[in-house]
Amino acid sequence: MIIPAEKELRAVLARFAQARIEHDVRPTGRTSRDLEDSMYTLCVMTGARTAEQALLSADALLDQYRASRMGISQQDETLAA
Repeated sequence: MIIPAEKELRAVLARFAQARIEHDVRPTGRTSRDLEDSMYTLCVMTGARTAEQALLSADALLDQYRASRMGISQQDETLAA
């Protein structure tokens, strides 16, 4: 599986969240399609088959990105000392 860039993953998660809110507030055919499209994209990006798996995978990827940034900043501090 190709790992998505953090920026792209965050953009798809934001699009999914917005579609979910809009569909929950006022469901229409358009909001349903937007929700399905964003969920499909998230599933493809994370290699998941269900919405639940995709969201769990996205959370895990975001944790990896965060840990990677923390490791880099700690190395920078060590080198500066």
